Amino acid sequence: MTAAAEPDASNGRHPLSLAVNGRERLLERLLVPFPVAQAHGSRGRSGPRSVAVVGLGYVGLPTALALHGRVPIVTGVDIDRERLRAIEGGDVDLCDGDRRRLAAATGDQGFRLTTAVAAVADHDAVIVCVPTPVDERRDPDLTALRAACDDVVAHARSGQTIILTSTSFVGTTRELLIEPFRRRGMTVGTDVHVAFSPERIDPGNPDHVQRETPRVVGGATPECASQAAQVVRQLTDSVFLVTSPEAAELTKLYENIFRAVSLALANEVADICGFLGLDPIEVTLAAGTKPYGFLGALPGPGVGGHCIPCDPHYLLWQLRRVGRTAPMIEQAMRGIDDRPDRVVRRAAEVLAEDGLAVAGAKVIVVGAGYKAGVRDLRESPALPILAGLAARGADIHYHDPLLPVITLPGGRVLVGERDPAAVDWDLVLIHVVHPGVDIGWAATCRRVLDATYLFDAAAHRRVV
Repeated sequence: MTAAAEPDASNGRHPLSLAVNGRERLLERLLVPFPVAQAHGSRGRSGPRSVAVVGLGYVGLPTALALHGRVPIVTGVDIDRERLRAIEGGDVDLCDGDRRRLAAATGDQGFRLTTAVAAVADHDAVIVCVPTPVDERRDPDLTALRAACDDVVAHARSGQTIILTSTSFVGTTRELLIEPFRRRGMTVGTDVHVAFSPERIDPGNPDHVQRETPRVVGGATPECASQAAQVVRQLTDSVFLVTSPEAAELTKLYENIFRAVSLALANEVADICGFLGLDPIEVTLAAGTKPYGFLGALPGPGVGGHCIPCDPHYLLWQLRRVGRTAPMIEQAMRGIDDRPDRVVRRAAEVLAEDGLAVAGAKVIVVGAGYKAGVRDLRESPALPILAGLAARGADIHYHDPLLPVITLPGGRVLVGERDPAAVDWDLVLIHVVHPGVDIGWAATCRRVLDATYLFDAAAHRRVV
């Protein structure tokens, strides 16, 4: 796979995003775009007639919806029957565009939902999109992914293209798909085509739609890459090929590790700004005016979701197994893990300024989801923040119309406050502000700790 990429002249931008002084204009020619670099005479082949998407969570469902209308038959497979009922009833967390796609797909004969994994055998291509969390020790938990891949291998037939998108350690595609197919007696690259193409979905962000987000594909063979790219290009107008599944796997890990390091650094700079009496948002935006050499991030209460707090640990775990270390990544992840406790300590400081102790203080956290606009609690900093305040004796509450009930670490269940303006709070802690949710009442409270650094409606606010 050696072909020269042409710059993206349609909008004057180049496909690379590097903090390098102009070198991206030279290095972008090392990218291998599809279909310019199609392999083994597959140029001109049409896309798949049918695709099965295994796993219908925050990645799988938007993927299936994006395929609907571009592929004649799309089947979503999920072993959780309740999840399928929620999808059928429209009771799922989606952006407005995907919600409209779901409404259009519901009832369409070309869009099907099933709990039967055996249904994958009836499709030209299979895309695996199951979650890959970490356990309490921050070690990879591949329970769901192993089960899904085992089922796909067991039911696959000759001629299919199998694409793994779930983020994992380097070598996962080979371990869970390529080698099992070999043991089954199927030749990868001839009988079946296998590739890894990391998902790039940004939940709750309407600015990052799949069609406009480039994807990377790494196949077990050049023909595998070409066949997989034919599928992936139904999702995006820009597909780039790398030389192996392993290269694509590390690409995804590097992307999220970079984001993790950037966020850990942004929070550290915010703490420095607090010491120096400066506004970290002003400093970050000012640094961002430099057109090269700077890729900034904004500080906050911590890092949540299914990617950034988890994915770097997949690489760290893999390195530890062979006695290797990655000190910068390890330090960044420690900073991310420690951030919620830093917010709790700052809350204690704000209360102490008025002679109040955390114990007995009536504290409300605004926004429980891990980011604005989503109902996702996975790794949300709000959970350890609430738990940390409770451990210090605070009377804890929260307000989040998207999440009426939450469960804290340890099992304590909290019901959200429906009318927080009616209560005289000792401290309001701004964690996340959802679009369309009015929190103007918080500005009238005596003490406001703004962990977003953006709630300037309260002139008397304190920041982390």
